[in-house]
Amino acid sequence: MSQPIRFIMVGGFLGAGKTTLISRLALHFQQQGKHVCVVTNDQAAGLVDTELLRSQGLNVNEVAGSCFCCNFHGLTDAMESFEKDQRPDIVLAEPVGSCTDLVATIALPMMERLGEKFVHSPYAVVLKPSHGMKILTGGNGRGFSEKAEYIFRKQLEESELILINRIDELTDAQQQQLRQSIEEQYPGRPVIGISAKTGENFEALYDVLAEDAGDRSHLMDVDYDVYAEGEAELGWLNATVKLSSTESVSIDDVAIQIVNDLRDRLLQIDAEPAHLKVLCSSSDAVAVANLVSSDTPTVLSVTSESNASSITILINARVSVAPETLQQIVSESVTQLGENHSATTSVETMESFRPGRPVPTFRAT
Repeated sequence: MSQPIRFIMVGGFLGAGKTTLISRLALHFQQQGKHVCVVTNDQAAGLVDTELLRSQGLNVNEVAGSCFCCNFHGLTDAMESFEKDQRPDIVLAEPVGSCTDLVATIALPMMERLGEKFVHSPYAVVLKPSHGMKILTGGNGRGFSEKAEYIFRKQLEESELILINRIDELTDAQQQQLRQSIEEQYPGRPVIGISAKTGENFEALYDVLAEDAGDRSHLMDVDYDVYAEGEAELGWLNATVKLSSTESVSIDDVAIQIVNDLRDRLLQIDAEPAHLKVLCSSSDAVAVANLVSSDTPTVLSVTSESNASSITILINARVSVAPETLQQIVSESVTQLGENHSATTSVETMESFRPGRPVPTFRAT
């Protein structure tokens, strides 16, 4: 009988750094000789994370149109399709950042229905410090409503491992304050400070993920009315844009410019971004720029150091604003980008909406 596939699910709020972490985990396991596959998830097609991970040579399937919990069979089908080419040793799964209750709706139903085919690592939840400082320590600044914060807190409550990400950007005092707040409010699970960007403390993370998940007999209570209202406060937008210029332009500059422009426009209307992510690509180069909150700068997380006259731009925006307003802002920003580069921009796809009420396929009781 073949060894079970190790299933590692990495959750956390929008913009927490899940994709960067998964990319580094995948590389580590590949270096150990493991065959690694990744399943991404989004409420709509056109996910930056999927294209980014594929550009790194990973075998990725995307479950689009609903969260994992509302499309359990989409997740299991995505994992099953990997086996047609080569059975994976490890599956890394990244759920939608506004989802919670995943142990009850994904992990336990998998264990019940798929028997010994999978072995589960502890469910890891990545904490974004900028939101953690506001929500857990009573910090000042823009944030989300109590209903959106409810999702953030429920993610931490159901976690079996909490990862404080971006410690390379935090002072020792900030790290200690966050750790103390987590341990006081959500005791009983390991807390590891990491940097998905630099790999700091990943050896400790590898050790914990090599273990099997513990007892899952106690499930948290979830108010699905509050959960649904919290998700619905976010405007959600995915778009694909083509930029064509008579001259070659910097792919990195394009990525930074459009995120900066969107940041400025959102600040003007006091709309808090949960996450903005833009991937710009040519035939042989990729750049990614991110914005994770209103009071943090744009980060060029993947550099191309390349120029091109034809660039494909994927835009993923999750913002506390009406989707119609978000679509108008993104459209204006795309037009401005073309003017800045004396180029033409054409919108190939653009979908904006509020997430619907989560209705899990299964939920353990």
